[in-house]
Amino acid sequence: MPRPVAQMVTFTLNGQEVTAPENAILADAALEHGNVEIPVFCYEPKIGGPVGACRMCLVEIEGIPKLQAGCSVPVKDGMVVHTDTPRVREAQEAVLEFILVNHPLDCPVCDKGGECPLQDKSFGWGDGISRFVEPKRHFEKPLALSPLIAIDRERCILCYRCVRFSQEVSEDHQLVLQERGAHAFVATFDGHPYVAPFSGNIIELCPVGALTSQPYRFRARPWDIEQSGSICTLCPAQCNVSFTVRDDRVLRVLQRDHEGVDDGWLCDKGRFAYQAIHVDERITQPLLRDGGELRPVTWELALETAAAALGRGRGRTAALAGGAATNEEGWLLQGLLRDSLDSADIDSRAGGTLPLDLHQALGAPALQASVPDLEFAHAVLVLGTEPVDDAPVLDLRLRKGVRRHGLQLFTATSRPSALDERAVLAVRYAPGAEAAFVAALDAALTGADVAGPAAAAGADADAVRALADGLRAAGEDIVVLWGERVCSGAAGADAARGLLNVAARLGLEGRDGAGLLGVPDGANGRGLREVGVLPNAAPGLAAPDTDGRDAAGIAAALAAGELTGVYLLRTDPLVDLADTPLWERALEKATTVIAHASFLTPGIAEHATVVFPAESHAEKEGTVVHPDGRLQRLRPAIGRQGETRPEWQVLAELRRALGNDERLLTCSMVTARMLESIPFYAGLTLDTIGADGTRWTERPQGAAAPAGAAAPFDLPAPAPAASPNGRLRLGTFRSIWASPEVGASPALKFLHPRQRVELAPGDAERLGVRHGSPVTVACDGRSVTGIAHVRASAPEGSVFLETAIAADSAAELDGPLVEVRPA
Repeated sequence: MPRPVAQMVTFTLNGQEVTAPENAILADAALEHGNVEIPVFCYEPKIGGPVGACRMCLVEIEGIPKLQAGCSVPVKDGMVVHTDTPRVREAQEAVLEFILVNHPLDCPVCDKGGECPLQDKSFGWGDGISRFVEPKRHFEKPLALSPLIAIDRERCILCYRCVRFSQEVSEDHQLVLQERGAHAFVATFDGHPYVAPFSGNIIELCPVGALTSQPYRFRARPWDIEQSGSICTLCPAQCNVSFTVRDDRVLRVLQRDHEGVDDGWLCDKGRFAYQAIHVDERITQPLLRDGGELRPVTWELALETAAAALGRGRGRTAALAGGAATNEEGWLLQGLLRDSLDSADIDSRAGGTLPLDLHQALGAPALQASVPDLEFAHAVLVLGTEPVDDAPVLDLRLRKGVRRHGLQLFTATSRPSALDERAVLAVRYAPGAEAAFVAALDAALTGADVAGPAAAAGADADAVRALADGLRAAGEDIVVLWGERVCSGAAGADAARGLLNVAARLGLEGRDGAGLLGVPDGANGRGLREVGVLPNAAPGLAAPDTDGRDAAGIAAALAAGELTGVYLLRTDPLVDLADTPLWERALEKATTVIAHASFLTPGIAEHATVVFPAESHAEKEGTVVHPDGRLQRLRPAIGRQGETRPEWQVLAELRRALGNDERLLTCSMVTARMLESIPFYAGLTLDTIGADGTRWTERPQGAAAPAGAAAPFDLPAPAPAASPNGRLRLGTFRSIWASPEVGASPALKFLHPRQRVELAPGDAERLGVRHGSPVTVACDGRSVTGIAHVRASAPEGSVFLETAIAADSAAELDGPLVEVRPA
């Protein structure tokens, strides 16, 4: 449903008149509008409604004889509330005394000491003297709730926050309260470790020291540390984070609540992958290939060698940028290629190039939905993306919309989605048939024949019609959350036109609370395109002087000898891009491969000529663009490790060495030049971007964005799917845990994925494949091996493999049809 319009009322709080939204929870209204804290333990508005479990928030309301729980009472006009009467104080002291009866009072050795709500409220509202002299109860402690979380059951006050998060927010339904009364304790339902994408949030939610971080355990005290706010760039969700720093080392990552971005939650990758910053395997000094091996060298030699190699390859050098690169780095890279090396062969998109007018149209301000729109829209269509893998906190936002606001959720994916269980309707199509499916949906929305395009998409025509009818009937505020794979591949342009057609049929353009929200493959995928890291777009998505090759074209040209060098900015084609065999030939043939990297991934280790150490997201300065158009600012939390230098500085020095001395001496100078060069960023500064970021699509200057192509388009008839002849159609997915940072983090290594082969029960039975057994997937003489995962919800005729893993990646297979057999 649309955002509720607040009706303001006035009530009296401790003798003062306070104005607050009607029906707001009293505890929230008192703090936000009356500057009066009503102490709470169990209540946390991010989780949901009140439960009234701890009774710490008791207040006196005139006209009601008994004390009321401030976390459960809605504000009403004329209400008179007292939070500091003798009666209230006595009740709060009694509650605290009861809570502390069996609490171990081990604050000096508790990780929560110094930042503990129970500690603070004991000082603020407690009596200070306990009458309890009997022995306290004891539990075995600490126990490993998971490899990431330790639980101390003696400290637990049974506030239910962690259980409610598991049941109501992440909806993984793993945590429960077992036993009853004095014997009650928090555990997983089946006794297995609590392993889930968002499990670490319960550490921050816990109001005592019952749940603590295993990696952070006994590492620091609150008075030993500093907090530094920045942005997590490990995925496109770009959550706002706060780094806990001691002695120039990141010891912990906490959420930095931003309602417009992350709603105050973090995934476990963003929370725990900071450990990769300080591991020995990380590259912290320049490397130069000598005698077939990469050896440490001085910065002077590395820069001199790289500049000379680039100069020799003028006009025959390409560049690729990964999603971890900032806007400033992307802007400098495209300038290095275009201005210094006379090349337009540059890309940041894994799925092939789109015509420039489609890039412009898909990014048009009038079509951009925001993250909060996912919660308050009438309906959301999740198309070709798995949010929990691609941008995890968006999964939580969608679940919240369904749970709290009656959001109608529709999913349309080739691989079964974690959100299917919450969807009104889940529609399947064949892997790689996104363009045909979007054409079928477009036809259904216009009342045209659906059978042909639905058959080409491997989708049920009746399901496509039901999807179109459901979207039309849901209401006016509709958001299409689409993944970059939808507009990838040979039919990517047709899929983009079809997507714009769907938006036009649903009337999304110019509607507040509605529109398109694209999830790019890389964290800063949108920002890199806007600053010109595309073969057919200059900064500001303007037309360049010359179009260049996209990533696939670069690989082919390198393999053919038409290009001699490639600059890899935070990407490894053998891990991040499709068609590994082609990229192996390309990198083998290239005479110059210059890379920025933090770890020696396969392509870097085997083929790089010069390797510059890359900054971690805790060391980086600059800006990124959220998928919904919000520019956000990165601030360094720690000094750069080892000999690492800022990557913008390396690029600026190479430009200077190649004859383009622009005297860019600081990152802020680069930011200013970059912002000036893009019309729809006009007027923005680091100060205006600030701590909360700025959606450029909402600023008047956003009107300067190129308009792009206008829907509706005439779509070609989709080509029929290839005949399987006993084979399965290959689909791919990238796990949330498929990243070098996860593999390098000691706490997360157990989650780093190996190849899993997902297929339907019927196909598994026909092929003689058993769940959990090794299988081989082969195509055109190449094969990968993985463990079979037979999924009841997987569509017949398809098989799904992981990409972005170092060994046995799906990128080694061309597809679209593969053979699956027991290994």
